[in-house]
Amino acid sequence: MTRKHIDRTFTTAPMMEWSDRHCRHFWRQLTRHAVLYTEMVTTGALIHGNRERFLEYNDSEHPIALQLGGSNPEALGQCARFAEEWGYDEVNLNVGCPSDRVQNNMIGACLMAHPQLVADCVKAMKDATSIDVTVKHRIGIDDQDSYEQLRDFVGTVADAGCETFIVHARKAILQGLSPKENREIPPLKYDTVFRLKQEFPQLEILINGGITTHEQIAELMPHVDGVMLGREAYHNPSVLAEVDQRYYAAASEHSESPAVIDKAAIVRSLYPYIEEQLSKGATLHHISRHTLGLFNGQPGARLYRRHLSEQAPKRTSGVEVLEQALALMGY
Repeated sequence: MTRKHIDRTFTTAPMMEWSDRHCRHFWRQLTRHAVLYTEMVTTGALIHGNRERFLEYNDSEHPIALQLGGSNPEALGQCARFAEEWGYDEVNLNVGCPSDRVQNNMIGACLMAHPQLVADCVKAMKDATSIDVTVKHRIGIDDQDSYEQLRDFVGTVADAGCETFIVHARKAILQGLSPKENREIPPLKYDTVFRLKQEFPQLEILINGGITTHEQIAELMPHVDGVMLGREAYHNPSVLAEVDQRYYAAASEHSESPAVIDKAAIVRSLYPYIEEQLSKGATLHHISRHTLGLFNGQPGARLYRRHLSEQAPKRTSGVEVLEQALALMGY
């Protein structure tokens, strides 16, 4: 089977509770080409739980990567097969999440202390599937934060066949800091990621952490192969509207984006999808909550957010509630 090329110049991060399939469908109205990552799904949830619930997505979401949490090579290989069977374009191993809950199950950033185990996991995943297998990790953990340790980790995992590494340019402090604090307190060290790319020019190295603007991305891109945007994409989704023009112009139907995004049209483009999801038992809130940051900074944005926060969770609410919210902003 010929492996599909994935252009990871711009990607969105896996974010628990946020980057669900409804969110990703909304983001697709803003960018056609960015690679979208799912929330982390544990191997146990896929093997023993409701697989359809965790793996279902809309065809509009391609290119899409499934992020897995786990440390058992056999289980990860089995779940990588599920990813391919369900049509995902990539399967990614989480070696970056610092939460206590995942540490207790040997998932996430704690795996950086076990590079050979990560390599074994990657090999099992690659043996099980023909789609791309990638790893997302930190630059270090706790006192294991030297460049040499990072280099050895990447080298060991690369020897197992991994060609793409998404690097959060902060170390993780596994004891004493919450996941939120681990996204803010350890200092960003972009230079460490740049050095990694220089030492492993044959690998695809993406940079993640603290990225908020396209101007910032322009400064990072000469040193790496791509960027991953996290919370900024969620809180300020308008940032995604420039992605296709800036990073995928050759692949886009239109080489230039409109000077002003028609945000109301973006919201209304969701209506057929919303109607379909409501018929399957979803509430409007499941989908509309992801749009709350779309109008940030505009007059009436607070009214838009308030109306949706109050009305969308009601079982009887439909697209008329979104129309009412848009009307409060003068659309």
